[in-house]
Amino acid sequence: MKVALYVGIAGAIGALSRVAIGEFLHGLTVFPLATFIANMIGTFLLCLLGGGLLQRFVQNGTAQTAVTTGFFGSFTTFSAVSMETVDLFQRGNGMIASSYLLASVTVGLYLGFVGMRLGRKWVRA
Repeated sequence: MKVALYVGIAGAIGALSRVAIGEFLHGLTVFPLATFIANMIGTFLLCLLGGGLLQRFVQNGTAQTAVTTGFFGSFTTFSAVSMETVDLFQRGNGMIASSYLLASVTVGLYLGFVGMRLGRKWVRA
């Protein structure tokens, strides 16, 4: 029960952080910039921590789950990418939808790779 409580608290913080990014960037462009930025930041940081930093500095498994599943699980979301992509296509913005999807996958994978390498490098240092 303790794990669920901590995941819920961290999840609320992650969701509120994501909403703050959305509010800050609201209405700037048709491109879903807020989701893209949240997902890229979250991907990089999750992979950085997942590369070993989190395990090295946080021994408590409950805290690790709260950070990874709770915070980053609510801060980032693939379902929003899917919904926004479908919405863009349905509104006739096929080029933006395609660019968004391609950028989300390619930039996300790149940032994940860089984050994981840095995390592993820093753990060995």
